[in-house]
Amino acid sequence: MIDRDALLAWTFPDIEQIYSEDDTIRYALAVGMGADPVDERELRFVSEIGGPPLVLPTMAVILGYPGSWMADPATGIDFAQIVHGEEEIVIHRPLAPMGCIVARHRVVDVTDKGENRGAIITYDKELFDKNGGDLLATVRHTTFARGDGGFSGKVSQSLKMDPQVAEGTAERSAIRRRTLPTIPQQALLYRLCADRNPLHASPKAARSAGFDRPILHGLCTFGIACRAILADWCDYDPNRLGSLSARFSAPLLPGESLQFTSWASGRNIEFEAIEQVSGRRVLTLGRAQVEGHF
Repeated sequence: MIDRDALLAWTFPDIEQIYSEDDTIRYALAVGMGADPVDERELRFVSEIGGPPLVLPTMAVILGYPGSWMADPATGIDFAQIVHGEEEIVIHRPLAPMGCIVARHRVVDVTDKGENRGAIITYDKELFDKNGGDLLATVRHTTFARGDGGFSGKVSQSLKMDPQVAEGTAERSAIRRRTLPTIPQQALLYRLCADRNPLHASPKAARSAGFDRPILHGLCTFGIACRAILADWCDYDPNRLGSLSARFSAPLLPGESLQFTSWASGRNIEFEAIEQVSGRRVLTLGRAQVEGHF
């Protein structure tokens, strides 16, 4: 059973990671960049020909990965029942195509939704440049622990991450639409970047978690969303993206396609993504901050 105070006090060691241009290219390929092998704008992210590769801002989510720390029995979390809930990144300085970072993590919130309703665990990661000490990115990761509600005896009145609440966005005229496919081995490719959770590779593990077959990492769909925003609003310039966030409302299966709808809302971009065939809403409440003219 979860002990909220123990999770809030959970100690993470600083993680130092050296990454190369090959790692940068591998991440871009893992989220589908380069799907059009003659699109020079995409090739800048997946090739060193003509200069260092460009870096997708969402690469910040895989750098300094803390491992499957929620699988530690001391957390009290039913690891087989967790799913990714929400993700947010804020880019303070553009990531270099190669370098050394230091990552610092901390649990910032643990919310009890009640028995049979699960729990919400939110933790932050700050990425620093090892050499200069500059803060590069802040990443907020929210996990829905489906099997762990009722640990506190108190039920949160917050609607955050409540699966029973409708997750619609306000009615607005869509500005841009884009469909991005995934390939059947997408999850197997993405897991080479960081997350080796068997949910995304083992049919047996997927079935034990209630899925018919392995599902795609939420963070892979998040990277695909970054591709859509860069293509539609940033002219493929990663330095124009200041922040990106989204809720993972339904799983995507490798081989399915995401249809993005995005629109301007003041100085922000809002978006959602549905699975093209079924209409299943995969990403909702998407928001991005973009510099420059739309």
